[in-house]
Amino acid sequence: MTGCLQGKVALITGAARGQGAAEARLFVAEGAKVVLGDVLEDQVMALAEELRGRGGEALAIRLDVTNEADWTAAVESAEKHFGALHILVNNAGILRLGGIEDTSLEDWDKVLSVNLTGTWLGMKISVPAIRRAGSGSIVNISSIYGLIGSGASAAYHATKGAVRLLTKTAAVQYAREEIRVNSVHPGIIDTPMVEEVFSDEVKAGIGMMTPMGRVGQPEEIAQGVLFLASDAASFITGTELVIDGGYTAQ
Repeated sequence: MTGCLQGKVALITGAARGQGAAEARLFVAEGAKVVLGDVLEDQVMALAEELRGRGGEALAIRLDVTNEADWTAAVESAEKHFGALHILVNNAGILRLGGIEDTSLEDWDKVLSVNLTGTWLGMKISVPAIRRAGSGSIVNISSIYGLIGSGASAAYHATKGAVRLLTKTAAVQYAREEIRVNSVHPGIIDTPMVEEVFSDEVKAGIGMMTPMGRVGQPEEIAQGVLFLASDAASFITGTELVIDGGYTAQ
């Protein structure tokens, strides 16, 4: 480990499991102090305890990304407990299957509220704190389904495409303040969210269609997020990092 986040404070949403948990473990290993937000309170508290047991500094909070008051409390907690906020990872997201006609209004509204409104709220509430810190990085987790279509998951595609352009808008707005904003676009990753939606057979089929011949692992996404969060990416803003084993290159 290089300690590339030494002295940095990061807030990660959807941190209880999957990609969020992998990001949290890697960030702590690289020297960051982390605030872990999730609605899965028991799981996120257990992760914070694990990280503290490894000598890291971690705080778990309940964070519903659709709730503005939760966001305000999360940012205030970061500044109160760790003195600043330098990094935001908008990782929380949900997936619902269903094409245009098969998607209910309830599912549409739910996916938009978590994936898109949650990302916007996170930036809106976090930017003033990052500004106070002097500079920082925001990483918004989109998807390859924010770049390409599939004929299904209409709400998910809509939100992840919107996150891509919302990221670019924020990047332009805050560039002169040295607040970088980038999006990460994972392919199919072996996470609990994917397991809840796709069968093992479907995942295996997607892996076979991927040039690298497999699905990705959360730790592989975390490495890309770490790069964009770190000062190594100091001249990178408003861009997409696609981590998909070559799936969208076909």
